[in-house]
Amino acid sequence: MTTQNSAVEADRALKSKHRAMWAQGDYPSLAAEVIPELGAILVEACGVRPGRRVLDVGAGSGNAAIPAALAGADVVASDLTPELFEAGRAAAEKQGAHLTWQEADAEALPFGDAEFDTVLSCVGVMFAPHHQEAAGELVRVCRPGGTIGLLSWTPQGFIGRMFAVMKPYAPPPPPGAEPPPLWGDEDHVRALLGDRVTDVRAERRTVRVERFETPEAFRDYFKERYGPTISVYKNLAGDPERTAALDGALVDLARDGDLGTGSGATVLEWEYLLLTARRAG
Repeated sequence: MTTQNSAVEADRALKSKHRAMWAQGDYPSLAAEVIPELGAILVEACGVRPGRRVLDVGAGSGNAAIPAALAGADVVASDLTPELFEAGRAAAEKQGAHLTWQEADAEALPFGDAEFDTVLSCVGVMFAPHHQEAAGELVRVCRPGGTIGLLSWTPQGFIGRMFAVMKPYAPPPPPGAEPPPLWGDEDHVRALLGDRVTDVRAERRTVRVERFETPEAFRDYFKERYGPTISVYKNLAGDPERTAALDGALVDLARDGDLGTGSGATVLEWEYLLLTARRAG
């Protein structure tokens, strides 16, 4: 019983840490300014239409949930970090979208079995630390024949490489936690979902990012707004040498990824995996 209680407490502490990580900075502005189109791409790939009941897991400020609602679906936007909902509600109201916002852990969703026609996540569920548990919940709450849709950064793409750059400067992950970009590996996701799904379709795509004038501007933007990056820098507090090293590594990453179009901006292409499947049964 003591061991079980200890595991529960450890998981609670981990989730609290994750919630705090995403509450810092300003992820809603990043999603809106840098990758606004990704949610709509996922919604279209899932074939969301009027009358469908849709769950967005790791919805953040509604990058996918709002387009799903605008498509006429009955949408629940769920996230471990409800601090993100305020910006989402404001964006939804501005666009005339009506949906429900609910705090929820992707690894223990507070919904019934087979409750939704479509379960989707746009660069959201990939950050749940225990991949198999999260995948099991995605399947559980989707009705047989329903659609599961995922859009995730790939390990080889720009954001996957950014996490690799930050890893040496971050504290070691807790036991059992898996790297988020693995959700961008088709074989990994197929293994997670297993024979509980059919009709898997997966495609690697890229989103073009021209938001940053210089590599330094990219680094500073992520230092100010992106929770995972902010957390890594906090881990380096009081160590100016390692902080400077990470500063340089992030600038090098953006400089290496710059397509060099001569447009006067740093032009990047960020790769993601778009995967859809049907729940079997």
